Amino acid sequence: MLLKFLPLVGLLGLAGCGSGTPTTDADTGIADVHMDATADSTAALPYLGAVEGRQPVPGFSLPDQEGKMVSDKSLAGKVYVTDFFFATCPGICPKMQSELLKAYKQYATNPGVVFLSFTIDPEHDTQPVLADYARRLGVNGPNTTWRFLRTPDRPTAYKLASNYLAAAQTDTQAPGGIAHSGALALVDDQGYVRGTYDGLNPRETSRLIREIPRLLAEAQTRKAAATAAR
Repeated sequence: MLLKFLPLVGLLGLAGCGSGTPTTDADTGIADVHMDATADSTAALPYLGAVEGRQPVPGFSLPDQEGKMVSDKSLAGKVYVTDFFFATCPGICPKMQSELLKAYKQYATNPGVVFLSFTIDPEHDTQPVLADYARRLGVNGPNTTWRFLRTPDRPTAYKLASNYLAAAQTDTQAPGGIAHSGALALVDDQGYVRGTYDGLNPRETSRLIREIPRLLAEAQTRKAAATAAR
């Protein structure tokens, strides 16, 4: 059966993997975090998540669906998008991945953009499971820029989620046994979170697609400056 998946929900609160598909703030009860469509598309995106000053996301090194290691060092110089999911999630994960797939298709051939999906259920989501998940989503292959990462354990996965301004925790009352947000994060070439998006809202997907080029432009400017300084 073809998997359907859906996008982000930054710090929009935990949700069990139930079957609802909120599409408006009135539906979700979430405060409006959407950028006005008339906002200056050239303005720099803010730096998010730092308690004092700018703080990049802590380093990590994890295997992907092909057994290849992905780390903060291998991502240096690239813009990337994150989400947190698990393969047996009965509700919001398919919706979230479906929305994220829209963004992936826009940038699948751009080597400067990477998509990272971190499993929050590593006991079940082994490398073969993640590889099958990518295959059914249609994003497998040697040149894919969508990497499905296996965390070592749930506590590590939950901590990673918080680093990317998402949320996840074990909840025996939640469908699938894990309560989590559908948050996506947009990270710049230096490892700073610069945007969060509601993965259950198509408008937020569109905003993500619009904002990725702004970080790509920043990355190109930094690269050109570094080259000129040599």
